[in-house]
Amino acid sequence: MTTNNDQVFLTKKGLEDLKKELKELAETRKPELIKRVARARDFGDLSENAEYANAREELSFVEGRIAELEDLLVKAKVIVEDHNHKSVILGSRVTVKVNGQKHIFNVVGEWEADPINKKISHSSPLGKALLGKKSGDKVEVEAPAGKLTYTVVKIE
Repeated sequence: MTTNNDQVFLTKKGLEDLKKELKELAETRKPELIKRVARARDFGDLSENAEYANAREELSFVEGRIAELEDLLVKAKVIVEDHNHKSVILGSRVTVKVNGQKHIFNVVGEWEADPINKKISHSSPLGKALLGKKSGDKVEVEAPAGKLTYTVVKIE
């Protein structure tokens, strides 16, 4: 899920959120799970110890997520928000009109994309179509319901 240069684009808030998650997992969750594994080991026969198996599985998941977050943070490039930009760029807040309705989207990197909260990835079909567009431009995007035409109303 990275771009050509193997960079991960994040907003300043997105970077802070990932750092916060990493700290929580590494400093709180992982030590708790290590203690849980040790306690479960004391319950006896490991081959029939569901608590031990469950604790090991959770620990493995947390260690994997920690490794993933560390890798992401090494590759992270913070998006500089430029509110005076005349065309859509990564980090733009874009107001579009489609089918008579206005929608506001934030164009973000792939790791922060959250369509329910109107955060669209710069590599999504709509994100790709909007990049470089100016107010008044129209873009067509293939959707499950067919081709939709979006008109760029405002760029922040």
